[in-house]
Amino acid sequence: MSRSSDDPSRTLTLPITGMGCAACVTRVEDALKPLPGVNTVSVNLATEKATVTTQDIPDITTLVHAVREAGYDVAEDTLILDVSGMSCAACSSRVQALLERTPGVVEAGVNLATGQARVHILAGAVSAAALARRITQAGYQSRVHKAGPDREDRERAEHQQTLSRLRHALILAATLTLPILVLDMGGHIFPAFHQMVHGALGTQSVYIVFFLLATGVQFGPGLRFYRQGGPALIRGAPDMNALVMLGTSAAYGYSVVATFLPGVLPAESVHVYYEASAVIITLVLLGRYLEARAKGATSEAIRRLIGLRPRTARVWRDGDWVEVDMEQVLPGDRIQVRPGERIPVDGVVEEGQSWVDESMITGEPVPVDKSVGATVVGGTINGQGAMTLKAQRVGSDTVLAQIIRMVESAQAARLPIQNLVDQVTRYFVPAVMGIALVTFLVWLFFGPAPALTLALVNAVAVLIIACPCAMGLATPTSIMVGTGKGAEMGVLFRGGDALQSLRDVQVVALDKTGTLTQGQPQLTGITVLADHDEAEVLTLAAALESRSEHPLAQAVVRAARQRGLDLPDVEHFESLTGLGLQGRVGGHELLMGSPRFLAEAGIDLEDVQDAVASLTAQGSTPVLIAVDQQPAALLGISDPPKPSSAAAMAHLKSLGLKVVMITGDDERTAQAVARQLGIDEVVAQVLPEGKVAAVQRLRACGNKVAFVGDGINDAPALAAADVGLAIGSGTDVAMESAGVVLMSDDLHQVAHAIALSRATIGNIKQNLFWAFAYNATLLPVAAGVLYPFFGLLLSPVFAAAAMSLSSVSVLTNALRLKRFSPVK
Repeated sequence: MSRSSDDPSRTLTLPITGMGCAACVTRVEDALKPLPGVNTVSVNLATEKATVTTQDIPDITTLVHAVREAGYDVAEDTLILDVSGMSCAACSSRVQALLERTPGVVEAGVNLATGQARVHILAGAVSAAALARRITQAGYQSRVHKAGPDREDRERAEHQQTLSRLRHALILAATLTLPILVLDMGGHIFPAFHQMVHGALGTQSVYIVFFLLATGVQFGPGLRFYRQGGPALIRGAPDMNALVMLGTSAAYGYSVVATFLPGVLPAESVHVYYEASAVIITLVLLGRYLEARAKGATSEAIRRLIGLRPRTARVWRDGDWVEVDMEQVLPGDRIQVRPGERIPVDGVVEEGQSWVDESMITGEPVPVDKSVGATVVGGTINGQGAMTLKAQRVGSDTVLAQIIRMVESAQAARLPIQNLVDQVTRYFVPAVMGIALVTFLVWLFFGPAPALTLALVNAVAVLIIACPCAMGLATPTSIMVGTGKGAEMGVLFRGGDALQSLRDVQVVALDKTGTLTQGQPQLTGITVLADHDEAEVLTLAAALESRSEHPLAQAVVRAARQRGLDLPDVEHFESLTGLGLQGRVGGHELLMGSPRFLAEAGIDLEDVQDAVASLTAQGSTPVLIAVDQQPAALLGISDPPKPSSAAAMAHLKSLGLKVVMITGDDERTAQAVARQLGIDEVVAQVLPEGKVAAVQRLRACGNKVAFVGDGINDAPALAAADVGLAIGSGTDVAMESAGVVLMSDDLHQVAHAIALSRATIGNIKQNLFWAFAYNATLLPVAAGVLYPFFGLLLSPVFAAAAMSLSSVSVLTNALRLKRFSPVK
């Protein structure tokens, strides 16, 4: 960020990536100059920066979008800050607005449930420490988020400390409040009790006892509301703490005047409301304590994932096995894993064999056999065998670390549905204060006697009932629980947009090879012709194919080796690209390839035409071998579907989804596979760019499209779809292009992801409905609109109970997602 001498807020420096020549400079300048409010643009190719001056505070998002539309990019960094002191949606909205107004910030998202702010900035424009200071100066506490091996312990300790403070404050408040409640409310319920107490002690003495007890509550456990609400009110940014502070102070202050200066009040208005102020504080603290406990449950998934990482590893160093901290393990180290231990790093088995439980990574409960050459994932549990590994990825590069980052990113995400909540809560608390003031004045001037008392009671009820806590917790708590549950199932949402968009998907398009099928061609059948022996023909065919790198050739070689056949040498080998092979093996002249290739070579295929057609109809590729110019055998090679594919397609269709297969295979093979799996539509013989066009055609019909793939050539289609789902065993490129990563090859996880998305968004809508309905219904009741018709008023005590209950109910409803269990 550069600063203008005239006005530092009106000059912005954008770090541009992707420029290669002067023409690029011109294109970037042409993209920025026409934007509203832009005065000048200067792009420097050498520094790769664009300096923009504007008439007003620059809209960074618009500028960044314009650069990206021109085909270039703006370098961004993502910073994470821990924020404490936020008590309601109004707080998180204000912190977010503060961050978004900071020069250099492209976008910010503040999560009330996690207490974190995720900030996207122009690369190098502002430091995380500077943003944290800015938040702290606004009245909240903030620090740079630090990850590390001790993070789980630190966060658990902080959470327990918060719970402990709230528990002690709640116990003290309840202990002081209970005598007031018994003496005052007991007197209302049993008049004889009231007469006995006041007759024995005197009304003034009872009021003084109430005053002492209520003062202990107001300025003991209740002091937190003054410390946080007071500064917020002075800054003109009132929050929930300010509402509680104003409401309880009004009830408490009125009671103090009635106790010690009753003469300044009208005779009919001399009443005390110590029980209201004390009970309100106690109930609000109870609500916060229950919220804190529930929030701890919502973030359980992240803590469990972090807890999977071992703290130490046994590494071969200087001729001996030594125990070292995980920070000291390096790629290439040899690591010993004993029975029952967690595997510390991603690596390859060098010695030993065992069964490994990978359920917390893939969601699959069945242990996986691991022997020499197999890859293992850090955090998984070794079975009864001992193994020696070679470390490949350690620390933040491991699969588990990537999963934790994805889940954290998804849990911190802001769904589009949250924008409505932000707009409401930004102005909600000031509006409530205005409504409370209007309520007080209306009751004071137009209400029945005692007008002052009723005006105070109803204004306090309005202030207490209208806390927007439930609104602020409605979305993030459901996201946290839903994405955490997804991680347990092996379904990773990489962002909030994918979580919400997946719910509305109508069409699921899938790549064939490696996604629907096993991705490795296999020899599925041999039809021997004339008097040849099957083992003899397979030996000749495999010997010839062993000289080829083609996937179909490797399938024949694998089949021969699995049968223990020895392959003879090949002479005069020749590969005819796209057609087949020829050579001499064991004194026989061999031709091998497609029926067309052998027919063109003069081989009579009249007797095998029906068999060739039958194989093609079944989705297999027919390969013929001729020995000494005579057809000897017909081989069927196919890439068989995964065992779960057919049932998974039926599962998707049961959710009301249309299933489409997009493949580069020929039409007949593709149709055969589609018939086996029950797929609705086939798009065949397409190149990678053709997959993108196919996805775009499906979207052009008004459908929301999800694309499922696993390879590099699937990445463009994954990015082009409304939601991309990458099979976790696929390539890193595919996973980076997708919005959802499936850690298992089981395609049932596609249906699981969609069902979980629907459940999570449905849960969010339930939360938002009850949060808004609660305020929309009870706020007018608290103001007294039912009094003229039914003589009903809402006591501030019941308002506090309802306010606390609303937040707890939202959290409880979100926690129901932990019981989500998709049906196959």
